[in-house]
Amino acid sequence: MKRYCLALDLVDDAEKIQQYQQYHQQVWPEITTNIRNRGVLDMQIWQVENRLFMIMDTTDDYDPNYAKSIADSEPKNLEWERLMSQYQQVLSSAKRGEKWIEMEKIFDLKQ
Repeated sequence: MKRYCLALDLVDDAEKIQQYQQYHQQVWPEITTNIRNRGVLDMQIWQVENRLFMIMDTTDDYDPNYAKSIADSEPKNLEWERLMSQYQQVLSSAKRGEKWIEMEKIFDLKQ
């Protein structure tokens, strides 16, 4: 199993943040199916203020580029991404076309 930790900001607007939270309390079933089909075993999104932190556990053979190609081929997923984009704000360090940014692990109690 691989673990990815990613960050993204929300637009700093209380109403938009609340709407984003509501959507994520009732994620469309096609979206969760699509996520699982990409090799994601578990996914959690945590929030503080307008910062989001995603923890994603995947299969050992998970390939982010392949996963993106699957996501981009599903119309319902594209619809969800368009909808969510009005609430999301990429980090300043994001490269062109990047949204969720992979975080660097700087501490591990087990090591």
